[in-house]
Amino acid sequence: MPVCEVCGNDYDKTLEITPRGKNAHVFDSFECAIQALAPACATCGIKVVGHGVEGDGSIYCCAHCARKGGEKRVKDRA
Repeated sequence: MPVCEVCGNDYDKTLEITPRGKNAHVFDSFECAIQALAPACATCGIKVVGHGVEGDGSIYCCAHCARKGGEKRVKDRA
C-alpha cells in the first residue's frame, strides 16, 4: 500500500498530489497534504488554506498579520 509522506500511515485510499512542475506527493488525508504543501503565514506561522494575503513576496493568513509584517495597503474588508 502507498505510505503517507507526512505521517507514515499505510493506507489503501491515499491521495496523490502533483504541484505544477514538481514531483508527486502521496498523503493519506487532506490534513497531511495541508501540513506538507500549504504556505505558512509570514507573521504567525499558521498554514494558509485559502487565498490569504500576499505582499512584497510574503504570504499572510489575513490583513492583520500582513500589517504586522509591514504591509500598509491591506484591509480586512473591501
